[in-house]
Amino acid sequence: MATYAIGDIQGCFHSFLSLLEVIRFDPVQDRIWLVGDLINRGSGSLETLRWAKDHESSLVMVLGNHDLHALAVAEGYVRVHRSDTLQPILNAPDRDELLEWLRFRPMIHAEGDLVVVHAGLLPQWQVGQALELGREVEAALRGGGYQDFLSQMYGNYPLRWDASLQGMDRLRMITNAMTRLRVCTLDGAMDFDFKGELEDVPAGTVPWFDVPERHSSDATVIFGHWSALGLQQRDNLYALDTGCLWGGKLTALRLEDKQVFQVPCHPADGPRALKVG
Repeated sequence: MATYAIGDIQGCFHSFLSLLEVIRFDPVQDRIWLVGDLINRGSGSLETLRWAKDHESSLVMVLGNHDLHALAVAEGYVRVHRSDTLQPILNAPDRDELLEWLRFRPMIHAEGDLVVVHAGLLPQWQVGQALELGREVEAALRGGGYQDFLSQMYGNYPLRWDASLQGMDRLRMITNAMTRLRVCTLDGAMDFDFKGELEDVPAGTVPWFDVPERHSSDATVIFGHWSALGLQQRDNLYALDTGCLWGGKLTALRLEDKQVFQVPCHPADGPRALKVG
């Protein structure tokens, strides 16, 4: 019996199946933690989403920005991007059932001293506080007025956390931090423009996990989202987005002993495969 955290799949279904073979995943005994961005950009978004839903009793999945984007596209609040590969989901006969399942996934998950979130946590947030804040967004997504949330979800502001924030500003702030954060200032102001490598972090900002006295440093945080960062392994931090979609690798971390397993991107994955196939 083992638990595996797996980095951003983004619809790379063949790579995902290859990784499951490598780790010898047994859905009866084993569990999977998915760090979000389950779908979009890869050629197998529909198949990946169906697999996850069919195996929901064996997995935990937190929402990523691409997963939320799919929900907003399905409701007609944003247009499909040229690089999106969501149309097979939108055209599927089980579309509504799949999207409802996706909408009910958590923003953040914790067990013991292990935490999984798609992008990161603001330095002011303790884990318990972050769990409470995540539940606020989850309530908005799961409630009868979830369309209102999706229609106002996009936007970069506010950039700094303030406990007095209310309404959509508060929900957008929480969502952006948990699904889009890479770097921020020392006082926690988020910068969404930078997507590059660690050595190129802009002056005046640091990776969110390197802010001194970060309040979540007493837990081990597992995350994805930042493909240019690559695999990072520290005592209290594991970054698992290794750019499978871009020809990199898909990565799994066995939580019991922190052993890493990887497979290369399968030739059938990626947006080009969808256009040709």
